Amino acid sequence: MIKTTDIQGVLLLEPRRFGDERGIFSEVFKASELAEAGFTRAFVQDNLARSGPKGVIRGLHMQSGDFAQDKLIRASKGSILDVAVDVRPGSETFGQSVAVVLSAQNWLQLLVPAGFAHGYCTLEEDCEVQYKVTAPYAPDHEEGLVWSDPALRIDWPVAPADATVNARDAAWPTLAQWAAGKGLTLQGAPAASRP
Repeated sequence: MIKTTDIQGVLLLEPRRFGDERGIFSEVFKASELAEAGFTRAFVQDNLARSGPKGVIRGLHMQSGDFAQDKLIRASKGSILDVAVDVRPGSETFGQSVAVVLSAQNWLQLLVPAGFAHGYCTLEEDCEVQYKVTAPYAPDHEEGLVWSDPALRIDWPVAPADATVNARDAAWPTLAQWAAGKGLTLQGAPAASRP
């Protein structure tokens, strides 16, 4: 099942699970179902990130130009709060975000289109996140937003002082700084949304 969210292009997927005495089986990725929902880009790479502590923040990441990535994210172990922030110039929802809990238990996935900054916070210890991307990693095209920017109004489940964040992610610009660097004007106050 594929559901839309409050921001156009961000999709919430719930693959079916079939269980019996042996365990479960699920088609966790099916291109034809995404195509029916309007997404036809090809994924070219699968990534895996493992985090030990609860409260690890990864993000908010994006790539620019020909290396902009669509991402399909799922938590294969543990649980995360997954966040997508709209940074598409001219978008009516510019600066707004979608935040969804993805877990090995709930089996949900989030499709984050190109033009969004993406990040997540681990909600428990020993999490594993798997995601598909439509373009390879390109360091020269890497950009980001600082996860703790209060203007984004993201209800992170960890205080900045308690989060585990690497130096690169702590140094990304705020949305206002990033927009100014692109010659964009912020219009209205961003607001977080839930699907």
